[in-house]
Amino acid sequence: MQELSHYIDGAHVKGGSGRFSDVLNPATGEVTGRVPLASVAEVNDAVARAAEAQKGWAATNPQRRARVMMKFGALINEHMDELAELVSKEHGKTLPDGRGDVQRGLEVVEVCMGAPHMLKGEFTNDGGPGIDLYSMRQPLGVVAGITPFNFPAMIPLWKMAPALVAGNAMILKPSERCPSTSLRLAELLKEAGLPDGVLQVVNGDKEAVDALLDNETVQAVGFVGSTPIAQYIYGRATANGKRAQCFGGAKNHMIIMPDADMDKAADALVGAGFGAAGERCMAISVAVPVGQKTADTLIEKLMPRIEKLKVGPYTSEDEVDYGPVITAAAKARIEGLISSGVEQGATLLKDGRGFSLQGYEDGFYVGPTLFDNVTPDMDIYKEEIFGPVLSQVRAETYEEALKLTMDNPYGNGTAIFTADGDTARDFANRVNVGMVGINFPIPVPLSYHTFGGWKKSAFGDLNQYGPDAFRFYTRTKTVTTRWFSGIKEGGEFNFKAMD
Repeated sequence: MQELSHYIDGAHVKGGSGRFSDVLNPATGEVTGRVPLASVAEVNDAVARAAEAQKGWAATNPQRRARVMMKFGALINEHMDELAELVSKEHGKTLPDGRGDVQRGLEVVEVCMGAPHMLKGEFTNDGGPGIDLYSMRQPLGVVAGITPFNFPAMIPLWKMAPALVAGNAMILKPSERCPSTSLRLAELLKEAGLPDGVLQVVNGDKEAVDALLDNETVQAVGFVGSTPIAQYIYGRATANGKRAQCFGGAKNHMIIMPDADMDKAADALVGAGFGAAGERCMAISVAVPVGQKTADTLIEKLMPRIEKLKVGPYTSEDEVDYGPVITAAAKARIEGLISSGVEQGATLLKDGRGFSLQGYEDGFYVGPTLFDNVTPDMDIYKEEIFGPVLSQVRAETYEEALKLTMDNPYGNGTAIFTADGDTARDFANRVNVGMVGINFPIPVPLSYHTFGGWKKSAFGDLNQYGPDAFRFYTRTKTVTTRWFSGIKEGGEFNFKAMD
């Protein structure tokens, strides 16, 4: 069993609190390691060390900081397979999906290579008689990133790359369920030239999180996880005078119009609904076909595709479509919600409960599950299941389908499949959701745009990565200047009398 660590001042440090959390391989249920859970004192010590290291890093010019990102990006590419296996071993996603996890984080690192441009200020010449104004972007100091289990590489990279290249020091607290990827990324950052102490990786639970939220030196907190925790962290951080961007849960709908290409819609739903075992905040979990004929046709298209899905361990390489869910408790919760759907009257067309894989009977597997005739009052509709469960809610009209999406308390992502540009344009303009796909099921923006939901899916006014990240991780200082006299008329050789 592997003994994991914190990463402090460029070195691995064993925890001193005496508290540990088991790290599991979800494919087998086997305990593969244990990770130390930091005490308040350990967190505060890491913050203090980061604050000292940040002074020199902030004084490093942006171009040199960007060169660290260039080297870091090259190292991520060089170690892509190793990082993907770390992701897959602790999360359970397939190796191709693990590579995708790393790749989408790498793309944010690549944007951060252009930090000198993103960090430029503004200048106004002659704003008044002899008056010039200019602004500068300056780092906040020490910031914190609290990241989830479902993207062990991507979301830590979304947090650390813009925060660090902007001149901050970061305390990264990854999920204690999947800590190894963040620890390895920290090693690669040191190899890329990041000074010791500028990135500290501290493992922990609520005690560590609360210590970060209460520490006066920490200036900003970025979080991704469930909505209740996002709301808690946002409230406590802002009450302590910190900036906060906290991203929560989702219930993403995909509307299928009668004129949609039904084969492409079905393919999109299977990939978006069951990929990564449904453990994505951008997963499509609700299909909303418009019209009974559309709904019936969609089911006919979905069923054979779902029947062909292969579930198994990441070691099966490309032979499986998705792997286990993260824990036994997650499996039990998902299966409980499936049972509630049956009890509350939904039509269960494909049942994933009780799924067992020969040789991996102790793994946390849930088979693909498909419901029809789901209604908004059912638990499987109201709850974010975070598992391989797709629910079909039938709508008679486009307006009914749109209202269903807009009335949902979550607003992370949504999609519409249609051949009609006017319908698509109306949907994109009216829907109250932060990220919209048109004939595109998982509308995660490219890294030079920005990622963020609306409603109960996000707390805070700035999104992740892209231009918003540089706004979040810097303060704007504006300077107004005026010079009353100079020596442009020539040199003076006598002392001036004191006024």
